[in-house]
Amino acid sequence: MGEEVKVFGAWGSPFSSKVELALRLKGVPYDYIEEDLNNKSSLLLQYNPVYKKVPVLLHNGKSIAESIIILEYIEETWKAYPILPQDPNDKAMARFWINFIDGKCSSAIRKVAFSPEEEREKAVEEACECLKTLESALNGKKFFGGDTIGMVDIVALFIAFWLRPFQEIKGLELLSSEKFPNLFKWTDDFVSCSIVSELLPPRDKLVAHIKAHLSK
Repeated sequence: MGEEVKVFGAWGSPFSSKVELALRLKGVPYDYIEEDLNNKSSLLLQYNPVYKKVPVLLHNGKSIAESIIILEYIEETWKAYPILPQDPNDKAMARFWINFIDGKCSSAIRKVAFSPEEEREKAVEEACECLKTLESALNGKKFFGGDTIGMVDIVALFIAFWLRPFQEIKGLELLSSEKFPNLFKWTDDFVSCSIVSELLPPRDKLVAHIKAHLSK
């Protein structure tokens, strides 16, 4: 009997997609369970009683919550296709960028989405500073770790696919080929990989989803 691997996720969630992408890169078969976040299942509440949100990874009956923690667990559990460097210094640097993207960068972009009009300009400046830092971090590489997709890229998936439709909806220019050529090319290279594009939601449907989310 094989391993039981399940992912509780939600359509349109970049956090769910990160977990799915890591499993697919490592060739781990899994069952995906779609959650209605307006009517959360008893299983989701059972497996993530603290945060009560997706994603949740269920591995042989044991649950792991929070996307970054799940990614670390996946890396430690399945050795095929490492998504973190093996060298301790390189691994520490990857974790630094993961923390930056998941923390400061994500927070700055969220602030652009939900800040009042009078604070929008400052929020945009802060978000662009974060993108400028990532532009430098790429430094001509195809992916953040080099020639292959790694955990830093996976964590930055929301920038690669979700950011462009978001900025179009808001009438803003955060990420463009003129301002950040390295980062813009990275988004194209990343989402055009078949293993990535196969799990991403249709763009039109995503635009409608983001509009509905922003109007709440």
